[in-house]
Amino acid sequence: MLTVNLGPLTLGVPHLLLIGSLLLATLSGWWAGRASGRNPEQQVFRLLLVALLVARLAFVVSYIEHYRDALWKVVDIRDGGFIAWPGVLAALMLGAWQAWRDRGLRKPLGVALAVGVLSWGIGTLAWQALEQGTRLPELVLRDISGAPVALQDYRGKPLVINLWATWCPPCRREMPVLAEAQAREPALTFLFVNQGEGPGEIRRFLDHGGLQLRNVLLDSDGRLGQQVGSMALPTTLFYDAEGRQVGNHLGELSRASLARALEILRENGPP
Repeated sequence: MLTVNLGPLTLGVPHLLLIGSLLLATLSGWWAGRASGRNPEQQVFRLLLVALLVARLAFVVSYIEHYRDALWKVVDIRDGGFIAWPGVLAALMLGAWQAWRDRGLRKPLGVALAVGVLSWGIGTLAWQALEQGTRLPELVLRDISGAPVALQDYRGKPLVINLWATWCPPCRREMPVLAEAQAREPALTFLFVNQGEGPGEIRRFLDHGGLQLRNVLLDSDGRLGQQVGSMALPTTLFYDAEGRQVGNHLGELSRASLARALEILRENGPP
């Protein structure tokens, strides 16, 4: 499962884990400080902001070559470009300093940080372990000419599957990035699985954008999205040569976030 529907909203599991961990941290800090009348709610929220800022900076510094031509994209966090653990470490260090300075905050803030970090860390590791045990679905789709294509036929090389639609703005924005990667990475197979549209619409979109894509497939009933548990577009899935899912990305990919995802894909390949 990659997303959860809450009424009209569709949220990614990572976002839900972060929100849930923040709520647990806030409640546990309030509970621990109720006797002394110290509620660390404001400190917990500020530490979360610090963690996100440091996590973003760590990502940008690691992939700075992808931002040199468009520095404004550093603040465009829609690509999901974060490296979590530097942010977590920064928040813990700052929280420890705040607790050392304010004796009354030591217990409630310490409890809040412990509960928040542990719940987020355990939940994230459990979800990643579950997702990485997922296999490539046994589905037969159709190519843009109408011929049947089995996903299992693409096993044998690392595989990137992008779920997209022409009406989806972030799908359209990320498509040139994926097209460049397909042309640049012959050792990888890229599949562009359109969700719910016909070949005419797809051809018009590709021709208008001047996109030369290989392996454009049609999933008229959205079966692949249902099987992998994602109702959000775009969704990009990463499989090793044996058909094991080793990563996923919800939302728009930038050159930097795609570079990181492909690094992880290669690390999970055969030695």
